[in-house]
Amino acid sequence: MKMSQLSRNKFIKKISLAGIAFGNARYLSSLQGKTNTANKKRIGIIGLDTSHCIEFTKVLNSPDAGVEFAGYKVVVAYPKGSADIESSVSRIPGYTEEIKKYGVLIAGSVKELLDNVDVVLLETNDSRPQLEQALEVFKAGKPVFIDKPVAASLKDAIAIYEAAKHFQVPMFSSSSLRFITSAEEITRGNYGKVLGADVFGPAHLEKTHPDLFWYGIHGVELLFTLMGTGCKSVIRVNTPDTDVVVGTWEDQRIGNFRGLRSGKLDYGGTVYPEKVNVTSGSSQGYNALLVQIIKFFETGKSTVDSKDTIEIYAFMEAADESKRKDGMNVSIESVLQSTLTI
Repeated sequence: MKMSQLSRNKFIKKISLAGIAFGNARYLSSLQGKTNTANKKRIGIIGLDTSHCIEFTKVLNSPDAGVEFAGYKVVVAYPKGSADIESSVSRIPGYTEEIKKYGVLIAGSVKELLDNVDVVLLETNDSRPQLEQALEVFKAGKPVFIDKPVAASLKDAIAIYEAAKHFQVPMFSSSSLRFITSAEEITRGNYGKVLGADVFGPAHLEKTHPDLFWYGIHGVELLFTLMGTGCKSVIRVNTPDTDVVVGTWEDQRIGNFRGLRSGKLDYGGTVYPEKVNVTSGSSQGYNALLVQIIKFFETGKSTVDSKDTIEIYAFMEAADESKRKDGMNVSIESVLQSTLTI
């Protein structure tokens, strides 16, 4: 799932031409001298339009934070964030005030934040500005966890990973569902090789994002966690309340994602390993993911390979293409090739 050398060169040229302006904004006076640089464990959060920023900060900044969090603390946050998605914009003022209660200072720009942190949680719920924000982070050389969705298009997702490679900055992205206990038991091979899986999860839509990118990403990532990579083609059936996306893997295994927009909106599914059929449990919160994020900050090594994430986004893009073509079979390779030639 690599870019051709020509595509990569074009992309890097675009980065250079873009010349992201950090501007001449001065430090916030409230930040001066208030962020300890000794232990290199200062976290900055970009984007206060998702509950994740509060949930992560509650755990990390608690006086009782466990040793598994290695002393990392959130010290600065930059609120923006979406500019026009109402469900996101409306959260920013409240989350900004709430995060201050945990001793977090508020920066007026991404640059001000980057000048005062060692690592970054890019939490912007609206994924359209994340390529621009990620490029600022990469140029500053700060390791970054980018929350889901990574981007609002397959093209931007590829661009973000290519930029991380270009600037040689560690990057990690994952849904919390990847680390639920039942999924880890299955992927460890406790029940033998996975022969197929049926996964379900919420799939609310947002007009600014491709259908599954906005919320379906979490259930799709659970499907790929269980099945592994190697999906070759996708068929999608779509109604107002439900999506059913059927993927065929290269070894002829079949994995399904059912996206829910009515009824009980929960995560789960059934997995079909060699030994016994297993129920995959629902979300268990964010602690398991947060532990992985801290490990990443400590080691600079991502738990999830970039090609795995790119394939997930190609799967979702292929699902959109199948919808546009009234349920026709769409290959993963075709959407990757068409994206790389844009």
